[in-house]
Amino acid sequence: MSPLTVACVQHACTDDPSVNLAASAAGIRAAAARGAGLVLLQELHRTPYFCQVEDPALCDLAEPLPGPTSTFLGDLARELGVVIVGSVFERRLAGVYHNTAVVLERDGTLAGVYRKMHIPDDPGYLEKFYFTPGDGPFAPIETSVGRLGVLVCWDQWYPEAARLMALAGAELLLYPTAIGWDPDDTQDEQSRQRDAWLTVQRAHAIANGLPVLAANRVGLERMTGGPSGGSLFWGSSFIAGPQGEYLAQAPCDAPAVICADIDRAHNERVRRIWPFLRDRRIDAYDDLTRRVRD
Repeated sequence: MSPLTVACVQHACTDDPSVNLAASAAGIRAAAARGAGLVLLQELHRTPYFCQVEDPALCDLAEPLPGPTSTFLGDLARELGVVIVGSVFERRLAGVYHNTAVVLERDGTLAGVYRKMHIPDDPGYLEKFYFTPGDGPFAPIETSVGRLGVLVCWDQWYPEAARLMALAGAELLLYPTAIGWDPDDTQDEQSRQRDAWLTVQRAHAIANGLPVLAANRVGLERMTGGPSGGSLFWGSSFIAGPQGEYLAQAPCDAPAVICADIDRAHNERVRRIWPFLRDRRIDAYDDLTRRVRD
């Protein structure tokens, strides 16, 4: 029940993986210097967001586990004594690739992985071409700082994923993310999209009585052959408490390292006064396992 300082690292990405990893490392070091025991990185932080196009050659960016990125993060976790949640374009075998979150324990060992379950296929976000859906289940990863309910980006729109993590004993929900605007959209539409993204994740915090961490990339990225305007990633990484309250928030247009103290005793108190899990009508929810209710 002791307090825990957590952090999110938000940065832009270039075409050079070494530059991107250096930016991630600098953010982790800054967070550790501020007392963070847990640091969340953004989705696919080693590379540009390549899913704007469909190109088989880009599968060469994938790497095994363990591999260069997980080893790099493990060494950093051991040096700084922090738990790191990173992101890897994982090559499981030829033709089977995953969008994978990796959790590195503070001794540098790989505590666990989560392979993204919900895979989008939208203009500029052509992930079904690259990523095989994860095998599941929605199970928290045990670490020295608690049981981490790690999900990835598109998963953040699904209350079922957050709820199943909570029911399995997650103490925090974490979402490494790469989401942005079409620069051609109106400012009103951009505002609605960003607000929806913030609201749905804060709702997961409230409905499950759990803090939420979301780390998003920032900056304009274009790929040859992709949408003409590219993707303008909206940053806005945040840490919310179990009632959806903002504990820390990053800007939408600049790199940032944000930290917040999680009061785990407070999380327990919130669940006692808002006992949503107690009052669930599990006898009436069978239709949730159907695609539609006819």
